[in-house]
Amino acid sequence: MSSPPAQLVKTARICWKWQWNQLMNALAPCDEEGNYQRPKSEHQYAVIPPKKDFFERPLKELPTLVIGKSCPWAHRTWLTYKLKNLETNLNLLIARPSPQKGKWELSPTWLGCNYLDELYRLCGSPPSHRATVPTLIDPFGKGIHKPKLLGNESSQLIEILNKWPTSNQSKELSPKSLEEEIKSWNELLQPTVNDGVYRCGFARNQNSYNKASKELFSSLDQVDKSLTNKGPWLCGEELTLADVRLFPTLIRWENIYMPFFGCSERPLWTFPKIWEWRRRFFNLPNVQGTCDSNTWRKDYFGNLFPLRPSGVVPAGVELTNIVNTKVPK
Repeated sequence: MSSPPAQLVKTARICWKWQWNQLMNALAPCDEEGNYQRPKSEHQYAVIPPKKDFFERPLKELPTLVIGKSCPWAHRTWLTYKLKNLETNLNLLIARPSPQKGKWELSPTWLGCNYLDELYRLCGSPPSHRATVPTLIDPFGKGIHKPKLLGNESSQLIEILNKWPTSNQSKELSPKSLEEEIKSWNELLQPTVNDGVYRCGFARNQNSYNKASKELFSSLDQVDKSLTNKGPWLCGEELTLADVRLFPTLIRWENIYMPFFGCSERPLWTFPKIWEWRRRFFNLPNVQGTCDSNTWRKDYFGNLFPLRPSGVVPAGVELTNIVNTKVPK
């Protein structure tokens, strides 16, 4: 005798919830109350290698920034790389998620490594360390022919890249007069917005979701109010690292975080100054080339977060059509 549909649904719900919790324990750790907590990077003290030989090395022997297109943390570093015009003083390598292997694949192969975790081991990182993007590698660390991992914490890496040795004229993204204000924005936005969208998406229960959503939209209100009173950028007249840290989250809003992570209390256009700020940033030189919504959707819905067994990747609106649309009256 076949099971009644109601019993079948109940059994499937129990089984799926158990499997989902096992997946979340590995993918998105939480505290005792079910609030998502982003794992800390093991290599938190990013450094610039000695400057004296920077302009003596050939380009292929210079340090390499490894990123993944879909990762918002890597996106920060890619933006800094572009805004600072570092193409002639720093190499860029794009890694792709391998859903079969469950790790980042290097394309092309670099230093004999096919995957990012192999590169980490080559640099002497212990197997217990997570191989994450972004990461900054010097192929000839300390003057010897041995690669060295220079750092993989995005917030620190963008500060390093802002001071990266270069012969090009580039904008200072962290002027001394604004350092405290930049720090203040980071202390507010990192836990409530940058991590906040993940706290919504990875919440284990309704209470943890409600808390994350409330803090997320409260912070967006603060940003919108500040831009109204002081814009056009977060720290006033100058584009800074505070803007760089926030942009990767908000440019993914409609394609990823609103539909996939449930950041849906209010659409972003209800924050008119944020909407203008995002359009202004998106239209800066070289920024649009770092934004690939098709890859984001494919990776979030299909490769990086295996939360939908069907593997269906939803359609999305092109970023230029979203960003450049005027706020509804």
